[in-house]
Amino acid sequence: MLKIVALVACLAVVVSAEYYLAEHAEHKEYYAHPKYKYQYGVHDPHTGDHKSQWEQRDGDIVVGSYTVDEADGTHRVVTYNSDDHNGFQAHVQRVGHAHHPHGESYANIDQHH
Repeated sequence: MLKIVALVACLAVVVSAEYYLAEHAEHKEYYAHPKYKYQYGVHDPHTGDHKSQWEQRDGDIVVGSYTVDEADGTHRVVTYNSDDHNGFQAHVQRVGHAHHPHGESYANIDQHH
């Protein structure tokens, strides 16, 4: 019987502690001003993978850009910004001319298995 009373008392302490923490957590504001800056890039001549990106944020304002070399030989450049007034806006630019192989069939391409 003493074990049951002790168990009920422990459960009551746990429940009241959770209730106390939940009540006091509602009165606190957990807001941190978001601010960051990053960038990265890949330049792999073996695979032809070339791309880069940078972005920075200060509060609700985000600006950035990324570039990618497309399979057709063009270079895509995207600049973007976002804020609480204008939303997300992007400007996409394609640099160069697309090059497609003429007269080749996929059947003639050497397949590596």
